[in-house]
Amino acid sequence: MNASAFPTEFEADLVDSLRADPTAWIEGLSTVTLDENGAIVAYALLTRCTVGGQPALALGPCAVVPGAQRSGAGSAAIREVLEQARHRGENLVVVLGHAEYYPRFGFTPASEFGVTAPFAAPDENFLALALKPDQTTPRGEIAYAEAFGV
Repeated sequence: MNASAFPTEFEADLVDSLRADPTAWIEGLSTVTLDENGAIVAYALLTRCTVGGQPALALGPCAVVPGAQRSGAGSAAIREVLEQARHRGENLVVVLGHAEYYPRFGFTPASEFGVTAPFAAPDENFLALALKPDQTTPRGEIAYAEAFGV
């Protein structure tokens, strides 16, 4: 999947490392989208991170095989994994990604939540989403799983 969606093996290796990390991997918070023939064409992954020392989730990597891009397969995978997280009682999700893509799922600049990154990130690309907007969300700096290397 990653080999066809990305130009290097970095994302595939990252997913393998996240899967092997019991502090990051959460069973049930990765999802795939299948095409009409049952082939995997997209996936989305949420892993444990912390914000200000409190539990949160990081979205990514997400991928879509080239032939299925712009078909809605990636959006379907992301919507499904966010819904799974909501059902599990999770709240804050953070993503570093395309400013034009993630707002369609409700993501807004993480700075609006008081969330900062441990690296320089443009406000329009470092985004957050409260799955339960009526509840408070943690504030502070995000600490990603070790596999992310930040």
